[in-house]
Order: sequence, then structure tokens, then C-alpha cells
Amino acid sequence: MNQGLGTQLRHLIELLDGAVEQAYADAGLDYRPRYTPVMRVLAQRQSATIGQLAELAGITQPAVTQTVALMKKEGLLLVMAGAEDGRHRVVRLGRRGQALLPRLQACWKATARAADSLDAELEVPLSACLAQAIAALGHRSFAERIRHAGKKAQPTP
Repeated sequence: MNQGLGTQLRHLIELLDGAVEQAYADAGLDYRPRYTPVMRVLAQRQSATIGQLAELAGITQPAVTQTVALMKKEGLLLVMAGAEDGRHRVVRLGRRGQALLPRLQACWKATARAADSLDAELEVPLSACLAQAIAALGHRSFAERIRHAGKKAQPTP
């Protein structure tokens, strides 16, 4: 039986995230892969608003908000009201986040090398295929494609 696109993507994420999570555990780190986009941004800049994190990490604002809340609870981040506009929350690494950073960066390098080895085994590198799919969906969303496909599937009177 052919698996649908969503099923394949979920399975791929399970395979990738499970291995990365295990690599963190093997390195003695209590850390979730979902934290990485936020940590990577904050490793490069001192602080960022939730909106800036979303833009720079390439993930949605609700996803950043949820991730930041979890990371704050674990003592990785500090979150405070913005100096210029109290409605904006400014995020920066906490002491625990700063302390983890060197070990995380070593894990990230190993993960990047593993991703490169996977790409080398594929006819079309997975990273290139994913970037192309994301760009195509940026031009025409999957929701729009579903609506269009649904109209074609309806019988004409």
C-alpha cells in the first residue's frame, strides 16, 4: 500500500528527530530537538523578540511561543517585556542555555555531517528537495492546491 505524503513526512520526522534526540541523550544532554531553531538564533544574537525568532528560525510564531514557554520552564531562556514596547517579549539565553551551548554546537556539527552523508546517498539531496517544496508552497499553499484539486474532482451538472 502506498503511504500518503503526510504519513511519509511524519515517519521521516520520527526517524530524524528520534536519532537526534538519542544523540543528545548520548551526549548527556537533557534537550529536545524542537528547541534547536530558537537556540541557533540566540547563539548568534544576544536577544530577539518572539516575532524575530519566528522569522529568523523560519517557523511560525505560535510554534515559537510554545517552544519559548517550554524552554523558559526548563531554565534555558529568560523572557522579559521589551524596553521600547512592553507588549513585545524579548528572549535571551539564560545561564543554563548559555552553559549548554558549546555541547549543543558540537552535536549540531555532528548532525550536519550526518545530514550531508544522507544527502550524498540520495539521487536528489533531501535538503534541496525540502527547500524546493517549501518555496513552492510559499508561492501556492497546499490548502489552495487541495481546494483546486477538490473542484476538479466534483462532477459537473
